Amino acid sequence: MRMHKILPAMILAFGAMPLTIAAQEQAAVTSERATIAQAVDKIVAQEHAEMNAIRKYSPLVETYIQTVRPDKELGAVPNGDKYFLGRAELDKGVQLEPLVKGDGGNGSSVGAVKQKFLASLGNIFSGEFLPRGFLQMIYLDEQGFDQQHYKFSYAGREFLGDVRCLIFDVDPLANTGKGRFSGRIWVEDQDFHIVRFNGSYGRSSRGSYYFNFDSWRENSGKNEWLPAYIYSEQGNVEYGVAKHSAFRPFKSQTRLWGYDLNRGQEAQTLSSVEVEGPKVKDQTEAGNGYSPLQAKRAWGRLAEDNVAAKMQRMGLMAPYGDVDKVLETVVNNLEVTNEVEVQPEVRCRVLMTSTLESFTMGHTIVLSRGLIDVLPDETSLAAVLAHELGHVMLGHRMDTEFAFFNRVRFDEKDTFHHFGFARNADEEEAANQKGIELLKKSPYQDKSGTAQAFFEALQKREKEVPNLISPHLGDRVPKHWASASGARDQQAVKTARAIVALPLGARIKVEPWDDRLVMLKAQPEAAVAEYEKMPFEVAPFLVYLTRQNGNAMLNDTGTMAIKTDTEPAPAIGKP
Repeated sequence: MRMHKILPAMILAFGAMPLTIAAQEQAAVTSERATIAQAVDKIVAQEHAEMNAIRKYSPLVETYIQTVRPDKELGAVPNGDKYFLGRAELDKGVQLEPLVKGDGGNGSSVGAVKQKFLASLGNIFSGEFLPRGFLQMIYLDEQGFDQQHYKFSYAGREFLGDVRCLIFDVDPLANTGKGRFSGRIWVEDQDFHIVRFNGSYGRSSRGSYYFNFDSWRENSGKNEWLPAYIYSEQGNVEYGVAKHSAFRPFKSQTRLWGYDLNRGQEAQTLSSVEVEGPKVKDQTEAGNGYSPLQAKRAWGRLAEDNVAAKMQRMGLMAPYGDVDKVLETVVNNLEVTNEVEVQPEVRCRVLMTSTLESFTMGHTIVLSRGLIDVLPDETSLAAVLAHELGHVMLGHRMDTEFAFFNRVRFDEKDTFHHFGFARNADEEEAANQKGIELLKKSPYQDKSGTAQAFFEALQKREKEVPNLISPHLGDRVPKHWASASGARDQQAVKTARAIVALPLGARIKVEPWDDRLVMLKAQPEAAVAEYEKMPFEVAPFLVYLTRQNGNAMLNDTGTMAIKTDTEPAPAIGKP
């Protein structure tokens, strides 16, 4: 009897255990869903705040597009390009003010070339591409990014550089309208800012097309993540095959920078004024005046400084920094080995644009960011700098009227009418010859074959990328320089592993907040196939994200604790 009494109790006990486990699992699922729902609420609120915050900014926007065609050996190669440079007016929505419009001519041959170039920039997007369409890609959805219009599905975790992110797949709900974003978002897990989103806006129609895009934001140090890089492509760009007859396959890069435009630097300067007390100076060797030559040099220097300061305030020239010092080191190598001393000393600056150009402003050498990006090595850089140093040594001057401050006070839309530093054919040829002489006596002479290969590759591609090689302010990269030098390292050029030129964005990263340039330190690849070399080509962005305040990530007891994986998610960059 006792056994019969105990047995039912044991059956009931064992029968209750699965119910308890099921209840616990259900509670865990419910809790997880609640946590994800809370995260989505925070993401939506933060995105709305972000959209409102960036409306106070007017960054520069540059879009460069390359169409591609099939190639038997390389799969696909550039077959045309388009370029736009303007300033976004985000307080007015998705509005752009072009910086390159107007008649531009002054009757000279240089002015005629500039007039034709600027006119072409004003029309290249008509009927095919719209600059505003690429700027639109900084937003997920301006009108209805919320849970009433979208379904959010948690997809895991991932590191983008040093920033730990939550991943969500986002899809528009049924009957919520056209043009809604569909794709994936990456959300940093401290304050729930969206730092990357990848996808497209709904489906294309007969009159308009929504392209695929990958949009990145970077931290400004003010708890803001600002739109910085957008990569877009359509069609089969690996083989140059179009999927729709309305457009050719293409790939594009859009960059945004100039959010702060040195306001922070000016405030810091004003807050650190020092009052100097009287100092005793040794007057035994000091003069009490300046010679006419010193005055002339100082006047020329003032003109250079005025132009550089104006362009930096506009965001067209990067602040002086590490990249400029690298260029100046190479110039110093050329001067020392040739036993020349140039006074005033030669300085170097970087133009922010992607177009390939270089020029001199008196004793200041300027190279574009795009040109530095595609140069394969230091020898090729030395060849370009030797050419510009030749202009300096031959006394090819600039307009010193810019020493008058009123000459640099004009609307930024008129920049390319006021500034122009292109040289005539005779000056270019003379600088070529002087640059060759400088390079022959330099430590770069033995490797000058790589420089020649670069110039030859550029000449070969010039018909395919006309807008990339069209300068804004200075001269085209000399395409006949190498053939005149007579120096070539056949072994280096003919090797199968030789890279004659790099893709755009290969060397320099732009900090969108303060326009600082950072030299990239990517790990070298062990082997590069021929189709992977991409000379002068557009490539996708893969940004190593960091936090400007130095806090890469929270501890495990931080703001988000969603447990879905037993193993860590795959990382992009270093975890």
